[in-house]
Amino acid sequence: MSEEDGMDDWAAAMAEQADAESAEGEQGDDGVRVAELDELSDDAPITQEEKKKLDTILDIPVTISMEVGRSQISIRNLLQLNQGSVVELDRVAGEPLDVLVNGTLIAHGEVVVVNDKFGIRLTDVISQIERIKKLR
Repeated sequence: MSEEDGMDDWAAAMAEQADAESAEGEQGDDGVRVAELDELSDDAPITQEEKKKLDTILDIPVTISMEVGRSQISIRNLLQLNQGSVVELDRVAGEPLDVLVNGTLIAHGEVVVVNDKFGIRLTDVISQIERIKKLR
């Protein structure tokens, strides 16, 4: 068999593979098809029923907490704490606080004082995709 015959066989095999792939349509080798999804838009008005459902969800109370840091200590050391004791945390000074809603991290922020009250300014909000990944 000459080198040209080898190239012809190779070209024929590639053409056969291309024909097989085009016959499968958008279906891959693993039998998975690519789904075509419609784009989401904000143009669609909310129906009265949907608004009622949304209002029900918006009224559910949640617990929001700010976490400066964490530490693990033994019960013996915990019982020895008194006024003036210092507990070392796992965070460096100046690092942002964690903002948790029902125990789920949703943002990072920094402490601010407004009208003699503490508050938190959000510096980074965790995306929904990142929150879902952390649930797994």
